[in-house]
Amino acid sequence: MLHARSIDPRAPRVSAAMLKDFSIQSLFMGCLTAFVGFASSFAVVFHGLQVVGATDAQAASGLTALSVAMGVCAIVLSMVTRLPISIAWSTPGAALLASAGAIEGGFPAAIGAFFICGLLIVIAGLFRPFGRAVASIPAPLANAMLAGVLLGLCFAPVKAIAFNPAFGLPIILAWIVVGSFKRLWAVPAALAAFALVLAFGVKIPDGAFASLEQSLLPTVEFVKPVFTLAGIVSIALPLFIVTMASQNIPGIAVLKVHDYDPKPGPLFAVTGVFSLLAVPFGGHAVNLAAITAAMCAGQDAHADPKRRYWAAIVAGAGYIVFGLLASAVTAFVALAPPVLIEAVAGLALVGALSNSALNAFQQPESREAAAITFLVTASGVSFGGISGAFWGLIAGGLMLALSRGVQMLKK
Repeated sequence: MLHARSIDPRAPRVSAAMLKDFSIQSLFMGCLTAFVGFASSFAVVFHGLQVVGATDAQAASGLTALSVAMGVCAIVLSMVTRLPISIAWSTPGAALLASAGAIEGGFPAAIGAFFICGLLIVIAGLFRPFGRAVASIPAPLANAMLAGVLLGLCFAPVKAIAFNPAFGLPIILAWIVVGSFKRLWAVPAALAAFALVLAFGVKIPDGAFASLEQSLLPTVEFVKPVFTLAGIVSIALPLFIVTMASQNIPGIAVLKVHDYDPKPGPLFAVTGVFSLLAVPFGGHAVNLAAITAAMCAGQDAHADPKRRYWAAIVAGAGYIVFGLLASAVTAFVALAPPVLIEAVAGLALVGALSNSALNAFQQPESREAAAITFLVTASGVSFGGISGAFWGLIAGGLMLALSRGVQMLKK
């Protein structure tokens, strides 16, 4: 296995040896990774930030901050370790935001929760006992919570058809047809269909394109964090658990499958630091990639595993470019009925929903506890201002503990 070099705090430099490792194959795969990573899930992030109170401008700022943060993070980590360390924003975390809804204190309270989440990620990376405690959360319950979070958003494509079949059907058909040939291109195809529907089907207000041109320059908005108990319990803790269980830990697993052996702790801590840097400008969380990690770490990036890190570096540069264009992207998206962008987001999460549901209910001994977690989370009901995701995990944990206690008594 290829081991990561120890992370040097000094700024990495491109050496002559590194330049020799560069290849056209890695360049292509890196560009493809950046496009797929951004296009397949920016709608989820944009919608999630809006739901917790962000304005369109603040959501665009969040996209910019996240894209630049994960781009720089990927470049730094890949150059230092010489491993294809792919970085992404927390797509499941954004879906969690969409299910949590607005909280008391508005978007500043959500920003405070994002800050706590980033801090917890850093702590999980630096302190092994804390990281082990996170890893010890039963996987079926974590997957059931994620499935419950994703379920509501995955209904959006059906709702889009009910809203207007002429708008919703082209998006879904593009996803189905293209996905049947190449799953990787399904969501970008749905996004292209969305753009065509918006361009030729939706009535654009006068002067809209003039404002779109003005948004070509990247803009960021600083949001002062407000720390509330509801924000910490409803957003920070579930966001931390989902990000660790659905992104960071699987991201390490993907690298190990491809015979890379990085030290997880330092990687987690660095992604937490970059999350904290993005938070004041609207970003929720940056983490190790899982799906796009397989693209950069696989043989398609290069036949020689030691040269694949360039794919992750190129992908990082691509994320920075997309981040600088985020204001224009979000201004274009804002012209469409919200249900259409929700439909694209829902289609982007179908795979995550099916995988999390499968993993949640695979083990018979924890199936009932997972079902409780799923149902409470999917209900979307808040108690005491705290979202269903947290209560779902608590309810499932109690059910699992009771079941194991009864089994012990029987023995």
